Amino acid sequence: MKRIVILLLSIFVLFQVNGQSNLESNTLVFSNSTIHLDGELNEPVWNTLAPEGSFLNYIPNNGDLAANQTEVKMFHNGKSLFIGAIYHDIMPNVQIESLKRDDIRTSGGESDSFAILIDTYNQQQSGYFFIVNMGGALIDALVARLRDGFEINTSWNTVWNAKTSVRRNLKIFEIEIPLKALGYKATTPEWGIMFHTRNIKLNEWTTSTPISRNYRQFDLRFAKTFKVENLSENKSSRFAVMPSVTINHTEDVVNDNKDTEIQPSLDIQYNVSSSLTLDATINPDFSQIDVDRQVTNLSRFSIFFPERRNFFLENSDLFTGLGVSGVNPFYSRRIGADSDISFGLKLSGNITQKTRIGMLNVATKSEDEDPAQNYGALVIQQQIFKSFTATGFLINRQETDGLSFINDYNRVMGMNVNYQSQNNKWAGLANFASSHTSDISETDNNFYNLGVWYNNINASGYAGIRKVERNYITVVGFVPRLYNFDAVTESTIREGYTQSSGRITLTKFYKGSKVFDRHRYFHLANNTYWDEKDKVLQSTSIFNNILTFKNQSSLYARITHEYVNLKYAFDPLNNGNAIAVDQYNYTNVGVEYSSADNKKFQYVGDIVFGSYYSGYRNQFSINAQYRLMPLARLQILYERNDIDLKELGSDTFHLGRFMSEVFFSNRLNWTTYIQYNTQIDNFNINSRLQWEYKPLSYIYLVISDNYNQDIIRKNWGIAFKMNYRFDF
Repeated sequence: MKRIVILLLSIFVLFQVNGQSNLESNTLVFSNSTIHLDGELNEPVWNTLAPEGSFLNYIPNNGDLAANQTEVKMFHNGKSLFIGAIYHDIMPNVQIESLKRDDIRTSGGESDSFAILIDTYNQQQSGYFFIVNMGGALIDALVARLRDGFEINTSWNTVWNAKTSVRRNLKIFEIEIPLKALGYKATTPEWGIMFHTRNIKLNEWTTSTPISRNYRQFDLRFAKTFKVENLSENKSSRFAVMPSVTINHTEDVVNDNKDTEIQPSLDIQYNVSSSLTLDATINPDFSQIDVDRQVTNLSRFSIFFPERRNFFLENSDLFTGLGVSGVNPFYSRRIGADSDISFGLKLSGNITQKTRIGMLNVATKSEDEDPAQNYGALVIQQQIFKSFTATGFLINRQETDGLSFINDYNRVMGMNVNYQSQNNKWAGLANFASSHTSDISETDNNFYNLGVWYNNINASGYAGIRKVERNYITVVGFVPRLYNFDAVTESTIREGYTQSSGRITLTKFYKGSKVFDRHRYFHLANNTYWDEKDKVLQSTSIFNNILTFKNQSSLYARITHEYVNLKYAFDPLNNGNAIAVDQYNYTNVGVEYSSADNKKFQYVGDIVFGSYYSGYRNQFSINAQYRLMPLARLQILYERNDIDLKELGSDTFHLGRFMSEVFFSNRLNWTTYIQYNTQIDNFNINSRLQWEYKPLSYIYLVISDNYNQDIIRKNWGIAFKMNYRFDF
């Protein structure tokens, strides 16, 4: 396997192509001016600035000069970056679908909005994403490279502001982003910047730089370089201190237990430099975070849920991108899952233009039979050449007793190499990691991965292979397929595996059509798994076809074939009648329709039918939402799975979710989730009132109520939390 790693790296070098040239560099000027943020752009400084224009269509008619243009001007005064944008609409009315902060899909993508992406190191590795819609809702996010593209993390927050106004058909945005909110080095004053404008009424998306449709709008490789005048290290407001207090009352109705506690906590952020941040949290409370969306799980393995706790999200890509999908050595939700966190420290950011560092240390309390633990992580990322980035990491979990470390540990160390060709068509990833656990053999404890992507406007593909050995144990990670539960013996068997993956996708775009936007007419993918003796465990093949119309509604059809060599009994019905160890072939077919997302009523309907192991499975789901903007947004989801395993039994799993968002302003909202899941015998109500009474200072009132599927109460709780942000 190590020889294959070396071979792949050689292949990456052969694909080093001098393709796309950099976009022409512009200047982000310095002006010792101040702005009264009102969405009017009436200060004299705006008249002295050269505009950025000539926006291009992203959706639809990709690459054409946009009929409805945006003019952008910007400058900085040493403390803040100011951006003014005017969008020339064809109609005076405004359409917004949400006023909720950080709701990137609805407040951003499904509303009239304006977005800015900033890569302060111009290294195309990570950056900042700011969006404001015409209702004044703010979205701030981190953008980070992930395998062959980029991902967005909207749970990151910073202090910034924006105002909007309408002047006949002109939509005006005025934005202030404090420089202290951005990590940068004054010695490298070249930033990558690009802008987007979204007109949801026309289902139109325009960008300031050319971005082909096979890439995402936030792909930092397409940012334009701006030379920043008079950029200096930001010395003001190095400290942010956020004390909070939570009053939490819970009642366990089944066991007749009641508990009320008052928990103070403290979060501190210190800017070591303009590019390096130290975060500290003491006795943190996370009662205000969004509830997880419940799902029906008919697979044999655990499902991944995203991290939502703020402390773990600053520069989180350094820690979460250490592995691949399904094999990740660091999964921060493991920390504090079984016991409360007493404190945490994190140092993250750039120490040079091409070098990023992440250091994390978190201690948890002992609770019942769970001893206290210390979690540590060290990540160093280095851009070696223009196309190659290497990342080395060490992750440690160790039991503690007071200030002493106990000889009970799990450590994972490894290295990743990412490749991106200069013409943005080829990408590659090579991973190697090794696990060391105090009571586990030092053999069969490695992980290897190789992957190559190809991507152009009409064709894309992927080929990869990975190997996970049985003793590659990641206590702080997420490797669900390593653990196999036997429903007969009720035991879990750890077994290594090898996985190969491949995908070919062909797409046609229709520029001149008034009906069709694009057609993904061929998509064939396969995942095959082998056990430690090189016998096939499972092979999944998927063929699908998607036709997207000009209004962005779509019709989707797929056929899936599964071969499963079941080594351990599986009880998906949870009725004691497990599917026997044997070989199974089964196929299902699915059809889905998604309506246009710029209407008040929007829906997605899906039907799947076919075989399932030795029996049959039929699925129906509907996800619909209605917008009563600017007052409220209502959404309902229903999913039904009918499973018939013949003599083993049959059952129907129902999953229902109702969500309502009521907006009193863009700072005050009330969100309620009602979820019903018969697979896990749970009916849950979670209602949260959130008031941002000062930038990043919040008051929360959260009520949670849990019942079984017969609507008999199991437990309930109410929490009040208030925090305040001090900047020094």
